[in-house]
Amino acid sequence: MVTWAGLLAGAVGCTAGGDGGIGGVGGFGKPPAPEDVIRVAPDDGSKGVPPGEQLRVRVPGGRLESVTVVKSQDAQDFPVPGHISEDGLRWEPDEERLALAAEYTVDAVALDAHGRRSARHTTFTTYVPEERFVGYVSPENRSTVGTGMIVSLEFNREIEDRAAVERAVRVTAKPHVEIRPHWFGRGRLDFRPERYWTPGTRVTVALRLRDVEGAPGVYGLQDRTFAFTVGRSQVSLVDAAAHTMQVRRDGTLLATVPITAGAPRTTTYNGKMVVTEMLEVTRMNSRTVGFGGEYDIPDVPHALRLTDSGTFLHGNYWAPTAPGRVNVSHGCVGLRDVKGGSSDTPAGWFFDRSLVGDVVEVVHSNDKKVAPDNGLGGWNMGWREWKAGSAVK
Repeated sequence: MVTWAGLLAGAVGCTAGGDGGIGGVGGFGKPPAPEDVIRVAPDDGSKGVPPGEQLRVRVPGGRLESVTVVKSQDAQDFPVPGHISEDGLRWEPDEERLALAAEYTVDAVALDAHGRRSARHTTFTTYVPEERFVGYVSPENRSTVGTGMIVSLEFNREIEDRAAVERAVRVTAKPHVEIRPHWFGRGRLDFRPERYWTPGTRVTVALRLRDVEGAPGVYGLQDRTFAFTVGRSQVSLVDAAAHTMQVRRDGTLLATVPITAGAPRTTTYNGKMVVTEMLEVTRMNSRTVGFGGEYDIPDVPHALRLTDSGTFLHGNYWAPTAPGRVNVSHGCVGLRDVKGGSSDTPAGWFFDRSLVGDVVEVVHSNDKKVAPDNGLGGWNMGWREWKAGSAVK
């Protein structure tokens, strides 16, 4: 005779499995927690994750089915490309480093070793740097410039890891020409070809400075691309001894213009200078360029800046008989003009035919050659020396 106690004992024996349930035999037991199946690093909810930490998704067994990672930065969402390993156990991003000041969201689906599906959703945020650096770039985006233009980046902070920053800047040209960088100190990086650009060249500058560590704890902010076009060639030769300037357009002489250069005690630099700024009218005060109170002219017409130290090529109405005869300036190159400026004067004629990036070369002045870092004076440096100024060896 079978008793109820025996039946109950049998029933209890049937439930004694390895994991306390029938699933230990047939796979219907309680599934493991998602965090045990899918391991994500950095940990869910982490804050201030440094850029050197690695983003990884893995499973100890089974196989990853899908991994989707989204980076939220500057109020925009960007998918993070990556790949699952051939054995299905790992997912790694194609980007080497985590972005700074960003939130990452990870969604992963995987099958464990028993064929059970799990899904996991995690988030973490990365380190927000207190200090950033930016590079101020010339020329301007979409501009048309002369053939002597040099791409120049002025940084707002001193750069200690110049090689890292240099690698993050790419300057290319179409048609192709070799373009090389040169550092002036720790705050300026210039790019140019061996010779003046060919007219019609399109130059593209890609700044990938964001999150590049330029100095300890100081990271780049910019990630942008811009371009400019090289216009016609105009190179003007100033002969300080002869008091003339020959203006050549695409190799053809357009005009010979009378000029006045620096007086014997305030001579004009020799060498190749590039127009970096064009002003219809400007004030010139001798105290701003290291002189005393010799002059303060509030309405200098047709002014083209040639150096950072204050050399201009400009209209001169206050010494009308000097151009072509005698050098009377404080280092600038003066052309005949009238008060208020006029297109009918030599200064107005030249201004109307000039571009930022045009070259003005001075010869036969009783002065030294302009320094390569004074304005865009890099053309005064030989190609071998220029290339030696790269931080990437």
